[in-house]
Amino acid sequence: MIDVALLSVPIVAAAVGWFTNWLAIQMSFYPVQFIGVGFIGWQGVIPRKAEKMAHICIDQTLQHFGDLNAVYRKLEPQKIVEQVISQVTPRLDEYIDEVMYEIQPVLWDNLPLFAKNRIYRWAREQLPSRVEELVEDFGDDLDDLVDLKALLSRELEQHPDFMNRIFKQAGAVELKSVINRGAIVGGILGAFLAPLWSHYPEPWLLPAGGFVVGFITNWIAINLIFSPVKPRRVLFWKVQGLFLRRQPEIGDVWARLVAEELITVEKVADAMINGGRGDRTRAIIQKHLRPLLDNSAVMRLTAQVTVGMTGYTELKKAMNQKAILATRDVFSDPAFNRERAPVVAEVLSGQMKALAPREFQNILRPAFREEELQLMFVGGIFGALAGAIQFFSLVYLPF
Repeated sequence: MIDVALLSVPIVAAAVGWFTNWLAIQMSFYPVQFIGVGFIGWQGVIPRKAEKMAHICIDQTLQHFGDLNAVYRKLEPQKIVEQVISQVTPRLDEYIDEVMYEIQPVLWDNLPLFAKNRIYRWAREQLPSRVEELVEDFGDDLDDLVDLKALLSRELEQHPDFMNRIFKQAGAVELKSVINRGAIVGGILGAFLAPLWSHYPEPWLLPAGGFVVGFITNWIAINLIFSPVKPRRVLFWKVQGLFLRRQPEIGDVWARLVAEELITVEKVADAMINGGRGDRTRAIIQKHLRPLLDNSAVMRLTAQVTVGMTGYTELKKAMNQKAILATRDVFSDPAFNRERAPVVAEVLSGQMKALAPREFQNILRPAFREEELQLMFVGGIFGALAGAIQFFSLVYLPF
């Protein structure tokens, strides 16, 4: 019976080490949404801290790169100009019709075709220069027009599993390795516990030993991910935190997902127009539209004669509103967003890879540091439960 006990202790300890490490990983990712009542419950560490980690990532990368304006310049503003012109030109006559039917439908219906065509042609001639100046203005003021942290917060609230996917895609092998090493560490600790149980078969010993095994294996699991910060040579092995060792891969995955899902051209444009600083964006659009009517004596006279002074003011307001709607439509083009995403990804990825190991660790570790004691205690509790079950099995069940 003693032999069975001695053999079972390290086996159970190995199982406890494997299970508690597996549980710690699962509790890091799940549940994505909080489950519980009041403050009693749990939400995965990574989903709960996703916003904090994303903000640190963006702060770190933009701090090294410059600012959002610098990223915008990498997007090649001329490409944006071409996109706007190619999308708006085919619909420009339609936009003008919609504005005029909103202001003066009867008059516009009765306006001679040659007069309408002259207005259409003049608008098409003016469009490229207006768009170029508008895009240039946006590029100079993008940091003031877009609250990037508010944009990230909103998107991460809608996609709480976003950081989960980054960790899983970039570190699937490492996470599996952490779980398996829990079994090895648990087995080693169990081998030390077995002789103690042999000499001191106290009822509390196996539950206490199980708690220690669960606590320590979870502690080791978390530290394996983040420590040591820099590569160290131990005998024949080069040792470094598992996720730190994969910094380039994590940087690539992070940058690609951010560029494809969070900081897309469409979402930045939406944040410019509908975000907290949207009034500034609308003012810039209005500034560049005003010359379409005011700088042409013929167009101004035609508009004032056809719609009157009051209607002329309303016409400018309607044009401004139509331009805002057109801007939203232009940048919602999926093909254009897919084409520009790799440019943003390249910028973010390059900066993530350029971070020093400690800076990279400071992006990921703070979220875990706040929760790791809880994860260790959960591992310890399950280890103690396994030890208690083992004690009752050995003492009260016949073998």
